[in-house]
Amino acid sequence: MNRNKILLHTCCAPCLVYVNEKLNEMNVDFDSYFYNPNIHPKKEHERRLLTLRSYTSRFNIPLIEDDEFLQYLWENGFQCKDCYNIRLEKTARYAKNNGYKGFSTTLLVSIYQNHQLIIDIAESVADKYGIEFFYHDFREGYRIGQNKAKEYGLYRQKYCGCINSYNSSKYKDKIKWD
Repeated sequence: MNRNKILLHTCCAPCLVYVNEKLNEMNVDFDSYFYNPNIHPKKEHERRLLTLRSYTSRFNIPLIEDDEFLQYLWENGFQCKDCYNIRLEKTARYAKNNGYKGFSTTLLVSIYQNHQLIIDIAESVADKYGIEFFYHDFREGYRIGQNKAKEYGLYRQKYCGCINSYNSSKYKDKIKWD
């Protein structure tokens, strides 16, 4: 049982850097949970997971990989709200079924995400599964985390993850998967 821990949905290693430091400062014990079936293409998905494995290993953070690559997500008009919902619902369900105190997400560190929509969806799935949503506005440390990720030599992606964000990235021509 994990009654004193939260399950932290983790989108990528760079977003975990500051959140890890802040949760440690707050004495919040957590396991990292990688469930990101939205990441396109498969090579990008694999690269982000490998980077996360390396980071969590370096800092002795328990990592749970409960992931799949769902191509259909980026073929049917998938939007941010769908992406948040599928990942946060699975996180809340996993947390509830595995005895965690609650759950949260590293998505709350990004200055580029729809913060209020993430909160609304997380609170909704928390109610649905009868588990606590641990909220903190981690955006205060976004730049700190990104700078440390750079110092650590972590792969830092140039888009959120889905096909829509890839297609709209101004760095699209710089993205390499080899």
